[in-house]
Parts: sequence; C-alpha cells; structure tokens
Amino acid sequence: MEYAKRGVVTDEMRFVAENEGVGLNDLRQRIARGTAIITKNIVRADVQAMGIGEGLRTKVNANIGTSPDVCDPQLEVEKALVAIKYGADTVMDLSTAGTLDQIRRAVLKAVRVPVGTVPIYQAAIEAAKKRGAIVDMTEDDIFNTIEKHARDGVDFTTVHVGITKKVVEHMREHPRVTGIVSRGGTFLAAWMLHNDKENPLYSNFDYLLELAKKYDLGLSLGDALRPGCIADATDEYQVQELLTLGDLVERARKACVQTMVEGPGHIPLDQVIANIQLEKAVCKNAPFYVLGPLVTDIAPGYDHIVGAIGGALAGMAGADFLCYLTGAEHLGLPTIADVAEGVIVTKIAAHAVDIVKFGAKAAQRDRLMAEARANLDWLKQVKLAINPEKAKEVHNRAQSKFGTCSMCGEWCVFKILASYLKQPKISKRKQCI
Repeated sequence: MEYAKRGVVTDEMRFVAENEGVGLNDLRQRIARGTAIITKNIVRADVQAMGIGEGLRTKVNANIGTSPDVCDPQLEVEKALVAIKYGADTVMDLSTAGTLDQIRRAVLKAVRVPVGTVPIYQAAIEAAKKRGAIVDMTEDDIFNTIEKHARDGVDFTTVHVGITKKVVEHMREHPRVTGIVSRGGTFLAAWMLHNDKENPLYSNFDYLLELAKKYDLGLSLGDALRPGCIADATDEYQVQELLTLGDLVERARKACVQTMVEGPGHIPLDQVIANIQLEKAVCKNAPFYVLGPLVTDIAPGYDHIVGAIGGALAGMAGADFLCYLTGAEHLGLPTIADVAEGVIVTKIAAHAVDIVKFGAKAAQRDRLMAEARANLDWLKQVKLAINPEKAKEVHNRAQSKFGTCSMCGEWCVFKILASYLKQPKISKRKQCI
C-alpha cells in the first residue's frame, strides 16, 4: 500500500492486474486508496498474489481446520487441496486441536494460494492449557501469536478489533437471542469481563498495525458481533461494531496497512443489500468479506445453499469476498465431500455476481456452454462445467440412444430444430437486419 501511494508499481500489482484483466494504474490507485488489497506476506515467496476488492473478480474462501472431536491434521491439508481444486481462491486454517503450529505450517507448505488464520484461537487455547482458562491469556500471548503466524508466512489474519468492553457490558444487561457466535469474539468478551480490561486488539491497535506492516500481513477486521440468527440481524451491537471498524480502517490506511472488513452472518434477504451498502459507506469502500450471509435459520444440512443465496445478493450489492459454508455448518466438522460441495456452490454464487459486475467479459464461459448445449456437444459441456466430474456422472447415469440427454430423448428441442429448421437464405436485394 505504501508503494502504491508513492506511485510505485510492484511485481504483485503487475501479476494481479494481468490475472484480473484490469488496468495496472487503476489497480495501483485502488490499492493506494484501500478499496482493493493484495494478500501476500512478504516472507512467503511461493504464494500467488491475490487481489480482493473494487473492480476485481469476486473471491471465495474455504475454511478448514481441526477440532477437539475430530483432529486429523493430514485430513485438513487434504481438505485445503480439494477446496483449491474446486475453485477456492484462499483457505483459512481455523484449527483448534492438535499441534497448531505444525498444522498451520503444513497447510502453508501444501498450497500456493493465500492462507488466513485467526491467531486468537491459538493464544486462548494455549493459555487454557498452560494456565487453566482462556481468560488467563495475556496481552503478550495475543500479540506474540499474531507475530508467530505472520513470521510463518500467513497472508491475512482475522483480528476482532471492533468488540469493545463497553459494548460487551451493555450486552450482558441487554442480551441477544444468540449472544456472540464468533468464537474469537467470545474468547475476547470473556477475557474483558473477567479481567475488567479493554480489548487488547482495540486498545493496542497501533502496535497491531506495526506488526502487520512489518510482514505486509493483511488484516481482516473481524465481525465479533455478527448476528447469529435472523432475530439478531442489523441490531445495535452489529452496527456499533461496524462504526468502530470504520474508524479503524481509516487508521490502518494512514499507516499503509491493508485491511478488509468482515461482514454479517445471519441476515434476512431484504436486509442484505442495505448491510452491504452500510459497510461500504461506513468503511469508505474497504473490501467486504462476508460469511454467507445466511438468509434463513432453518436449513441445517443445506447451509451451503443458504449461504450461496445470500452471497449472490451480497456480491451483487458490492461484497468482494465470499466465505463458503458447508452443509455441516451448525452440525459438525465438514468432510472432504462437504468442503468440495461448499466451495462449488459458493463459486457458482461468485460467478453469478461477476456476470452482473463485468457482463460479457465474465460470461464468456456461459456463452460457450450455451453453444455446446445447442450443438449437443457433451464433451465440451462437461469440460466447461464448474464441476466436470458431477456433470459427467449425471449425464452418464442413463444413456440416451438418441445422442441427447435421457430426460428428453428423441424429443430434444435442439435435435428437432436441427432436423426441421434451416437457416433462411438472405436475398441480396432485401436483407433482414
């Protein structure tokens, strides 16, 4: 960001501009303003720089990570690789069990896309193991863990800087239906109440900026007070945190630290657009990273679809970065199959958004698919599919003897048109325009 403000173009800017098909100077100006960021830690040489924000393709993140009940580090690495196979632009390691340093480093080694983490998880969990409780972690624990993640090469990190002691104390007197559903936010809320101190990430924000700038670590300003159900959507706690984040975004920009803002969880359909517009106004068009949003609470097992519905609407309204959900959300740790399905449906939502944002430029593949369908070119249709394996498997379940799909058979519209309708010859004397 500092180079961009000085008018200097870096290799990362060139790579992103070429990859996105945007003007190099336009991209540099957006990075200078903070409306676009490039996630790439300076100590991680082999990662592909990724642009997120204004004028850029809608990106998709996939979360992976161990839990106390299911701790298989190699499985999580496999999930990360599967997520990338199906189109994830980034992955986040949210591990909470096992040797956390080794798991994170294994993920960083295995993938070439940007990797994100939530360091407060490790700081809190290790404090509980060493001292007996999450609330016994120290401020040094928090910042030392953040720096350790940055030193390992993590490209962006979620920091719950907007949840303050005043807001948490008010929530204790005026509770929500689902309270605080952010794990990192809950850790910090408990710490503040127990120690009667302000959120260290908020009170020491300038020090956090120094650490981030040292490694060019992207800061994802976490939504600790995101609504955990439709009933809590767009309430005073969510909005107050967003206002705080807006102030912190401006401070980060002055320090030349790249930031994005994390957005709401559960939001009814008619509030999604207003939420995106509010973030863009309050945070001066900072890139917006949304979880979903989930537009209904009653679809356990299908929350990847719920999130894709909300994500498509959010992206059309201006959200830049969609965090996937899986069908296991609210139920358990996702399997490899859950991860694949979650990425695919979120990638569909992101692509649908980009068709709106970029028009024919983004819809080239759709045009090719339409032509392949009209020509009954099944090999090309499979090749163009967002999930070729699924397309091929479904088509081959019941082979049609007419060279069509088994749903229409000999009554296929394209087959009939090819047989009976001929392209009319245009008279030289009278052309139809």
